[in-house]
Amino acid sequence: MTGQHDVQQTRALSVESNGLNVIADADRKGRPSQLFWPWFGANVSVLGLSYGAFALGFGISFWQAVIAGVIGVVFSFLLCGLIALAGKRGSAPTMVLSRAAFGVRGNKLPSLVSWLLTVGWETVLTILATLATATVFERLGWGGGNLTKVIALVVVGLLTVACGVLGFDLIMRAQTIITVVTGVLTVVYIILVADQIHWSTVSALPSGSSQAVIGALVFLMTGFGLGWVNAAADYSRYLPRQASSRGVVGWTTFGGSVAPVVLLVFGLLLAGSSADLSKAIGADPIGALAEALPTWFLVPFVIVAVLGLVGGAVLDIYSSGLALLSLGLPVKRYVAAFIDGVVMIGGTIYVVFYGGDFLGQFQGFLITLGVPIAAWCGIMLADIAARQRNYAEGDLYRSNGRYGDVQWLPVATMLVATGIGWGLVTNTLASWLTWQGYLLGPFGLGGKDGAWAYANLGVLAALVIGFLVQWFGRGPAVRRQEATA
Repeated sequence: MTGQHDVQQTRALSVESNGLNVIADADRKGRPSQLFWPWFGANVSVLGLSYGAFALGFGISFWQAVIAGVIGVVFSFLLCGLIALAGKRGSAPTMVLSRAAFGVRGNKLPSLVSWLLTVGWETVLTILATLATATVFERLGWGGGNLTKVIALVVVGLLTVACGVLGFDLIMRAQTIITVVTGVLTVVYIILVADQIHWSTVSALPSGSSQAVIGALVFLMTGFGLGWVNAAADYSRYLPRQASSRGVVGWTTFGGSVAPVVLLVFGLLLAGSSADLSKAIGADPIGALAEALPTWFLVPFVIVAVLGLVGGAVLDIYSSGLALLSLGLPVKRYVAAFIDGVVMIGGTIYVVFYGGDFLGQFQGFLITLGVPIAAWCGIMLADIAARQRNYAEGDLYRSNGRYGDVQWLPVATMLVATGIGWGLVTNTLASWLTWQGYLLGPFGLGGKDGAWAYANLGVLAALVIGFLVQWFGRGPAVRRQEATA
């Protein structure tokens, strides 16, 4: 047993050589239940508590927010679970498997969007960890200025980049540790601040319109599972082909959604009890949550906050490196992950030291990239549903193979669905995104100031358009391709 443990530890601390390649049969291992650890570890962050304030910001009641949250979180991670099936069938990264739908070169479009989304998310998580550390240190009297932020950025950046560079084995081990530590400390946090909840205040929150509920639901979809769909097969690809498909879907969905649902509901109770807390979360989503804590728990809180955020950033930097490779960058996977780490740190420096309002930019980022990734997700789901056999792995890397060079219908569908989707969302909090919402008037939805302005219909529209066009436009061809392969 000692020898086996030493081998596992050595593998975890060595640089993973796998990149865009198919995982060999001899290296496929594990059970679907092991997917629970990376997905739970990446989503157990106390940031989930802050989403309670984000949801109530749509002007809805507690129960409306609970319904929107449960549906939005679980459904969005179910999408991840369904796309994870492609990893088991093809044992290649998500953005390589996507070539079956878009063609080998045509897939550069979703690869670019995927890279932007994952780099953006890892940057957001690093920003939050840096701001939270500075806020807590300031309250402890240890200084909360620029020096603290620099130190926090260096620590978080090194942890994230190291895991991203070393790869899968270290990530799986790290996520198990992160899951246990953050899970326990998060429960302690909930116990300590439970007396800050005032049910009479929460239950008195007025109900909002159905459009506001839809807007909150879609925002929560984009903030949780929809932000992970483009990476969903990156971890299931290591499973043996005979692994249970139902298990892959179920454990991915359960692992991703169970912590966010619990944290969101408690976050709703906290934010609904205090308008001041809800407002403070907009400026510093994690640090504001420390205000109600006793001094002795502030250091453990920093640990749980940073580890939870690092858990998400680690999965993002691994997948962003793979997306960068699928764009055609001729480097090793660990070099691509390192490049993304540099971009992540640069983005964090800009926002933390020069960027101003965080929440507005964050919401704008989520909804704007949520539209094209929803369009891709719809196309990918239809393509997976149409295929009943394993992927022809060699053809995923050849432009003259069965999947072709450029499949123009999916490419055009993604572009058109994105154009329609951006016309049906608004981002007034981010000044550089006020051009969106241009179809709300022509479609009779009241324009940018109407009742549907903040319903984020564009994300749902892109998802549905992508699925329907691919299913009816390319589904028969895919099924014929499967039958004659």
